[in-house]
Amino acid sequence: MEITWYGHANFSITTGDATVFIDPFFAGNPSAPVEYKEISRCDLILVTHDHADHVGQALELAVKHDAEVVAIFDVIQDLIAQGLPAHLGVGMNIGGTVNRLGIDIKMVQAVHSAANGTAAGFILTLPDGICIYNSGDTGLFKDMELFAEFHDIDFAILPVGGRFTMDAKQAAYACSMLKCKKVIPQHWGTWPILAQNTETLAEQLALLAPETELLELPIGEPVTI
Repeated sequence: MEITWYGHANFSITTGDATVFIDPFFAGNPSAPVEYKEISRCDLILVTHDHADHVGQALELAVKHDAEVVAIFDVIQDLIAQGLPAHLGVGMNIGGTVNRLGIDIKMVQAVHSAANGTAAGFILTLPDGICIYNSGDTGLFKDMELFAEFHDIDFAILPVGGRFTMDAKQAAYACSMLKCKKVIPQHWGTWPILAQNTETLAEQLALLAPETELLELPIGEPVTI
């Protein structure tokens, strides 16, 4: 599996012949190293919620690459109204699972606001069995413990920026509930209002979730894991 962080909450995951984007926020993202027009491959797009820094250029990438968009039902309906071809919209809701490109995609709850529907997270089980939990924007909630009951989570992608999401200490506590092997921090450093480094996360992991390894990705560089 190869994963690339484009800053903020924008990731691509390549497994086998599929490249999946999650929250493809390029235009207006000061951390993004490229423009969305420079993306050469996009087979599937997941959107956690419809705030501009998450839905980003999902519509443009979907149309350009003929890629399906998976999101909560209400967001899909809004994207279709904006010009997304209906056959590319994959609407779902909390607790549901769809399989696309050999990847099981389960939508789970998140504690956050949204203009349409509700914010969500995704638990992805790749064809080789690797399990990735992307919480999207969320505060800490105790039901994260249940995710560990149903999934053996290899990688948790969690926000640590504070103000609009969990902060580093809460993210570390989330790791203790998720029992994840590694955590990839997101939603930090983009603007001055957010946390500017992951030092506190490292400190809190040592205290609260010592079995979870911090994996801080360089922006714009594919990492094989």
